[in-house]
Amino acid sequence: MNPHRITRRGPQQPVTQGDSLQEVTYAHHRINLHRTHGRGDDMTSDHDAWLAQTEEDALDPGLPVCDPHHHLWDRPGSYYMLREFLQDISGGHNIVSTVFIECAAMYRKGGTVPTRPVGETEFAQGVAARSASGQYGSTAVAAGIVSHADLTLGADVAPVLEAHKTAGHDRFRGIRYQNAWDPSPDIQNARTNPHRELFSDPTFREGFDCLHEQGLTFDAWMYFPQLLDLANLAGAFPRANIILDHVGTPLGTGPYAGKREQVFAQWKDSISAVAASANVVVKLGGLAMPLCGFGWDTRAKPPSSQELADATAPYYHHCIEQFGVDRCMFESNFPVDKLSCSYTVLWNSFKRITQDFSAPDLAALFHGTAARVYGLGSSEAADS
Repeated sequence: MNPHRITRRGPQQPVTQGDSLQEVTYAHHRINLHRTHGRGDDMTSDHDAWLAQTEEDALDPGLPVCDPHHHLWDRPGSYYMLREFLQDISGGHNIVSTVFIECAAMYRKGGTVPTRPVGETEFAQGVAARSASGQYGSTAVAAGIVSHADLTLGADVAPVLEAHKTAGHDRFRGIRYQNAWDPSPDIQNARTNPHRELFSDPTFREGFDCLHEQGLTFDAWMYFPQLLDLANLAGAFPRANIILDHVGTPLGTGPYAGKREQVFAQWKDSISAVAASANVVVKLGGLAMPLCGFGWDTRAKPPSSQELADATAPYYHHCIEQFGVDRCMFESNFPVDKLSCSYTVLWNSFKRITQDFSAPDLAALFHGTAARVYGLGSSEAADS
């Protein structure tokens, strides 16, 4: 089976825990952190051994970090839950809080189809409550929760959003709608089965407007050729709070392989267009995903933080120049980016990229922007 293709679904058919690993994980590539042998303290994996070839001490370990983008799941052949995440973040960086981002984990088995994703909020809230007990360290894991709702329901999505808010208590922050779409059969499209004109669809926009009405954020994941669609959406809804995930995902596989300069040029112009809307902020991360085409996941040895910094700095620096530090936040995108590097090495690369930045700018990029956008100030204080 071509690893860059997935089985297409009908409109918003929910992902279930019985689906194949390739289908239930992100639609942009297969996530299989190699099959684990046991769970608990004795857990080992071929992938962990591969990552261990490149070990580094955490740079600037006292700098407070809010990781605004990670996932948790329990699926056949892929187990990544609180224990595994805590192990990854234990490398020396000062991770004070995190935001859980939807990944079709723990949907409800029954009930109406639109409300089944509420099960993911219930799951994340349970993880957050465990973290808040203090038994798992000082990090407030899932201090913010971003889940999924079918915005193509239009105004009928409103009660679904209310159900998410009830399930997430004071931690539910918003919705992510995966809109990643490309016409090439060699690029995986998102599990939401989006179409080319989704962001301009009147019914989708009706559902999208419900987010602002309920004080919720919108995380957008898309491919770089779609960025102008986001710019148009942001301009049409200037009161909406929009977060662009993974710097707009500049692709480097399929028809984009070997065209890094051309892709970068188009991506750069499109990012500038998105940045013109003051209601959009951007997450700096996601470039370690295999579909970005850097090939780190296929190497005999993982990259160092310096290698990561050298390759990704042009993207992150451009975003910071266009958005400003108060509209940029670094993200881990774990465990997806774990396919290419360890958590400690990844955050070291971010710190290398910003080594000449002022203390206030670092505070914004690594913690302040994320905490403000997701409203984590009170949650962090309560859970610490």
